Formats: sequence, C-alpha cells, structure tokens
Amino acid sequence: MPEKRRAHVIIHGRVQGVFFRANTREAAQRSGVSGWVRNRADGTVEAVIEGEGTAVDEMLKWCETGDPPASVTKVDVSWEDPTGEYSGFVITR
Repeated sequence: MPEKRRAHVIIHGRVQGVFFRANTREAAQRSGVSGWVRNRADGTVEAVIEGEGTAVDEMLKWCETGDPPASVTKVDVSWEDPTGEYSGFVITR
C-alpha cells in the first residue's frame, strides 16, 4: 500500500487575485490528492494537501511556481500525520 502523507503549506508571493486557488484545486484534482486551499489576510495562500507520497510531492512542486500570472517567492511546508478526513480538494474561506 502506498505511503500516505499530509503537508500544510503557506505560499508567499503574488498569489492572490491571480486564480491561484482555482488553479491549485485543478492541479490537486489532476494529482489525485485531497485537502483544501484558501486565501489568508496577510496575502499568502494556505493549503492542506494529503494523499499518496508521490502525488503530494508533485503538488508541492507545483506550488513552487503555480500557473502564470502567479509569482511564488517562498513555500513553507509543515508535515502532519495524514487523517483521511477529506474526500476531495476544495477552496475554503
């Protein structure tokens, strides 16, 4: 059985007002991971990404650049124990 992993990420840069959350959701659905993504008041984007280890790694790599016109300057990653609580990937508030 593949190893499950869970990453809690904060993405810095020009990531609000550029469809970063919607593009993250689409990338997550393609990767087969679950979790959520949301804007934060400080201008960053926060996400929880959970799934098979290689899929989570793929999403973390995607978060490093996003899609144009986003401009990511830094991604902070905290590792957590996977919970299996999410059945898909959603945009939250």
